[in-house]
Amino acid sequence: MNEQEFGFETQAIRTHLEKSQFQEHSTPLYLSSSFVFDDAEDMRASFTEEKVRNIYSRFSNPNTTEFVDKVCAMEGAEAGYAFATGMAAIYSCFAGLLESGDHIVSAGSVFGSTHALFMTYFPKWNIETTYFDINKPETIEGFIKPNTKILYAETPTNPGVDVVDLELLGQIAKKHNLILIIDNCFATPYIQQPIKYGAHLVVHSATKLIDGQGRVLGGVAVGDAELIRKIYLFSRNTGPAMSPFNAWVLSKSLETLAVRVDKHCENALKVAEFLESHPNVNSVKYPFLKSHPKYEIAKKQMLLGGNIIAIEIKGGLEAGRQFLDKIKLCSLSANIGDVKTIVTHPASTTHSKLSEEDQLAVGITQGLVRVSVGLETVADVIADLKQALD
Repeated sequence: MNEQEFGFETQAIRTHLEKSQFQEHSTPLYLSSSFVFDDAEDMRASFTEEKVRNIYSRFSNPNTTEFVDKVCAMEGAEAGYAFATGMAAIYSCFAGLLESGDHIVSAGSVFGSTHALFMTYFPKWNIETTYFDINKPETIEGFIKPNTKILYAETPTNPGVDVVDLELLGQIAKKHNLILIIDNCFATPYIQQPIKYGAHLVVHSATKLIDGQGRVLGGVAVGDAELIRKIYLFSRNTGPAMSPFNAWVLSKSLETLAVRVDKHCENALKVAEFLESHPNVNSVKYPFLKSHPKYEIAKKQMLLGGNIIAIEIKGGLEAGRQFLDKIKLCSLSANIGDVKTIVTHPASTTHSKLSEEDQLAVGITQGLVRVSVGLETVADVIADLKQALD
């Protein structure tokens, strides 16, 4: 049977390394910094890449290879590389592909650290970024310049849970010969495959739902083989490689991704429906609520709605802080995608370094709370949120 004919869950479980002489059923850990050669010719051919083999774990390792192969199979990608963190993946994609004088067009709603790259660090190297309003996609082409090289977006966005039309971005990227990079962290490869819509590269913070249990950090970029080659060469020289142990953990995590995400999404929809009915909540954003402004687009490109909900609490900044102080069961943390439900108040925490004006520009209001719905008994999660809101 052709591997491409296998279902998502089968690929996640059955994509693995060749068995060693011990015929293990579960892939072992390869905790080795380096690998040995048979003779001088073997070593020469390996370093010139005439042979495809492991040389040094900063370049590749059996465990990172298995993890990347699984993500490639899930995303429909040609190649990939695994990083120590999600931000290492994002940074390395840009740094490996851009040159001084290049221009990025990005959705305005991006993760705080990605915003810092665009606004604080890249300008030092004469790389400029222009933001487009995700609610005005008709303006995107007006921001494209002769030196524009990359079109970038998250969908759903962090933390506002807005949805960007992947098909439209793919069409724009093709028309203007741009590299389309999509951060698919909130959706995971199970819910959404941006490459189907024209993305050239897909990045993930594997720390989130891919791990799913708050254990390890990791990032991965997959997509077009030629682009990944450039990112790989940059990365093997700069050293942001994922550790073999983390790759082993994450590869095992992928085996249960589908069943975990199914339950996350089932719980999240119930929580979102409850929150939408609460009198102390001004608004709720969840992709599979019919009230979401991009509900139809979400249904077109997403299998499920994900596990992240954005709510606007009545009373602004102080109400948001009081809500967090009254939480009893759920966790107060900056992470998402854990088996444990997590609540965050971005205006006073993750995005507090942005001015109020900049926060509003990316959809962060003073009363915005991000809820990462976990796998607890959903009635218990709802009861905790209810008592905190009451």
